Amino acid sequence: MLSSRILLKFPAFLIVITYLRAQLFSGITPLQSKSGYRKIQRLFLSYDKSMFSGVSAIETFIDEREVGMKKFFGAVIIPAAMMMLFGFCGTGFAEKPIKLTYSLFFPPTHGQAEAAMAWAREVEKRSNGQVKIDVFPGGALTPAPAVYEGVVNGISDIGMSCFAYTRGRFPVMEALDLPMGYPSGMVATKVANQFYQAMQPKELNDVKLLYIHAHGPGLLHTNAPVRKMADLKGMKIRSTGFSAKVTEALGAIPVAMPQGDTYEALQRGTVNGTFTPIETLKGWRQAEVVKYTTDCPAIGYTTAMYVVMNLDKWNALPADIQKLFTEVNNEWIEKHGQEWDRLDKEGKEFSLSKGNEVIALSAEESQKWVSAVAPIIEEYSKKANAKGLPGDQTVAEIKKLIQANQ
Repeated sequence: MLSSRILLKFPAFLIVITYLRAQLFSGITPLQSKSGYRKIQRLFLSYDKSMFSGVSAIETFIDEREVGMKKFFGAVIIPAAMMMLFGFCGTGFAEKPIKLTYSLFFPPTHGQAEAAMAWAREVEKRSNGQVKIDVFPGGALTPAPAVYEGVVNGISDIGMSCFAYTRGRFPVMEALDLPMGYPSGMVATKVANQFYQAMQPKELNDVKLLYIHAHGPGLLHTNAPVRKMADLKGMKIRSTGFSAKVTEALGAIPVAMPQGDTYEALQRGTVNGTFTPIETLKGWRQAEVVKYTTDCPAIGYTTAMYVVMNLDKWNALPADIQKLFTEVNNEWIEKHGQEWDRLDKEGKEFSLSKGNEVIALSAEESQKWVSAVAPIIEEYSKKANAKGLPGDQTVAEIKKLIQANQ
C-alpha cells in the first residue's frame, strides 16, 4: 500500500482531499452521485502524468502495471484520499451524540432526583451513545417555578417540576392536586398519566410531555394530637396551594411557606403542624420537630410533577430515538410511583423510630373530613366550567381513575 507520506507529495492528491473535506464539512457526500465522482476525477486528471516523475513506487505502478489514469484514480486515489481524510479529521465524521440538558428541581440526594438521573442514564445506554443528557439537579439551571418556561424557551431541553408552582398556568392539570383521596404515590402517578391521556389538555401543547409522577397522600403532621376535626381549631398549619384550602376547610389557619423553612417554623412554634406527604418526615427530617401524624388518606391530596421536553428539540429527534424515549418514559412512570411509596414507607418508619405516634381516624370522623373538603372540589368545577373548561368532566375522570387503579 502506498504510504500517506508519498501521496502527499502530489498537488493533485491534495486538491482531491481539500475538495472532499470542503464538501463533507458542508454536509454533502460527494461520492453519492456519478457527477460528484467525475468532478473529483477531472480535478485529479487535470495534472500531467509527469508529475509523478521521481517517485518510483508510483512510476512502477503506472508504467509497469499499465494501469490507466482512470483506473489508477478509482483504485488508489479515492480510497487513499478518503482514508487520509478521515485520518485528518479524527472522529469528526462519526455521528455526533445528541446533547440534551435536564433541569431538575429536586436536590441531588432526593430519591426522585436519583430516579430522574437513572432515567437519563437509561436513555443514554439504550441509545448506544447517540444521546447524552446532562442533568442539573437542585434548580441549578432554572429554579422550580421557572422550569416549564425554561423548557419552552430553550434554556433547558428537558425539565421536571410541579404544576402547582405556576398556579393558573395549567387549569386542567392542576385538578390532580385536589384532595381526592389518593391512597399511594403509585396510584397518584398512574392516575396523573392516565388523566393526561384521557383529557389531552391544550395547556401542554407548547412542549412534549414525556411523563408525570405524583407523591403519595398529603397527611397532617402536628406537635399536638389531632384525633378529630375540632382539635384543629385555631392551629396554624403550614400549607400551600389546594392544601391551604383544605387547612381552612378543616377549621385551622393556613400558613404558606416553602418546604425548606418548615423545620425551623415547627421547631420555633411559628406553625403547629404541616400538611405534607409522610416522606418529608425523613427527607426533610421533620419527624424531629413533630410528634403526631394524623393518617387521613380519604382527603389525601397529591402534587403532580411533569417531565417535559422542548417541542422543537423533540421534533428534531430521529424517529428511532423518539421511540426509545417513549419506551423508557413508560417504564419510569412505574419506577417513580414505586419510589414515592418507598420514600413514604421510610418516612413513616423514621418518624416511629423517633417515638412519634400515627393516629388513624375512625370511619365516621374520616367521613366528616371528606364532607368538609368537598366544597373545594365543587368550587374548582364551577370555576373551570365558567372558563369554558370541562370542570365536571375533569373531577369525574380523576375520581374514576383513582377507583380503577386501587
